[in-house]
Amino acid sequence: MRVLVTGGVRSGKSAHAEGLLAGRASVRYVAPGPAYDDADWAARIAAHRARRPSSWTTVETHDLAAALATDEPVLVDCLGTWLAAILDSATWWEAPADDVLAHVTALVDAAVAALGDDVVLVTNEVGLGVVPAHRSGRVFRDLLGTVNQRFAAASDEVHLVVAGRVLTL
Repeated sequence: MRVLVTGGVRSGKSAHAEGLLAGRASVRYVAPGPAYDDADWAARIAAHRARRPSSWTTVETHDLAAALATDEPVLVDCLGTWLAAILDSATWWEAPADDVLAHVTALVDAAVAALGDDVVLVTNEVGLGVVPAHRSGRVFRDLLGTVNQRFAAASDEVHLVVAGRVLTL
């Protein structure tokens, strides 16, 4: 089954996603986010690692298509950090929005094409709050909304996590 798990920051979506694959002998855990040199970020990563079973393999990569090309169950956490890493790897803030969207769309197309039958994808839900004051925030929000829609369309189920509670959409 292909499941997209979405929700706000600290809503419980990662723990829910991990629970969907609990009991599997092996899982490929894909961590596609940027590697910030920040103590808070390092603590978050350490907490996620400590929760996962030792039999799960962690793959840190921005190449989602390659990471998804496997027969074992896959958990990607998260599409929001993946998008941040992709945008950080280029001077996207200087590029026209259409060029950035075309680049991201090509990456999403490749990743969707590589989706196996046993995949859980985690993403951040955006656009429910204040309009970002800066162009960078608006571009990120808009692109992640598009990314989420594309992966949702390729998923069998979408789970919205709010305050640790799960709603199947």
